[in-house]
Amino acid sequence: MNLRSEKGFTGIDIAVSVVIIFIFISIIASLIYGVNSKSREIELKTEATYIAINEIEQIKNDGYEKYGTLSKADGNNIVCSNQEVEGKEGYYKTIEVIDYTDLEGNQDKEKNIVKKATVKISYMFNAKEQSVEISTILTKE
Repeated sequence: MNLRSEKGFTGIDIAVSVVIIFIFISIIASLIYGVNSKSREIELKTEATYIAINEIEQIKNDGYEKYGTLSKADGNNIVCSNQEVEGKEGYYKTIEVIDYTDLEGNQDKEKNIVKKATVKISYMFNAKEQSVEISTILTKE
């Protein structure tokens, strides 16, 4: 009986092919996970940006009359801190209004004419706090 004439797969051939298939499947699975994770991160950041823009627009609509009396000296420059966004679970907003003279380099300017309003929207992604921050300027008319 001639062993070389017999055709077929050996145990080593099958083991090597299974290992190669397993490596390719694990690479493809990690790529799919990475794409899905990045997609979710972009989706959350987009929603946070949308919320921040809406809050800034509301501040602009309310105008200087609502936020003009706040000053850092009174300790009232934070309008709300880590308040959950209404209708959006997992998003928290912080709104801070600072007088322009409280910013560095502007101490010699006149108070209560210009305010800087900052909206920060925070959310959790991959067990880390992420945030989006947008600012606008309010002026006395």
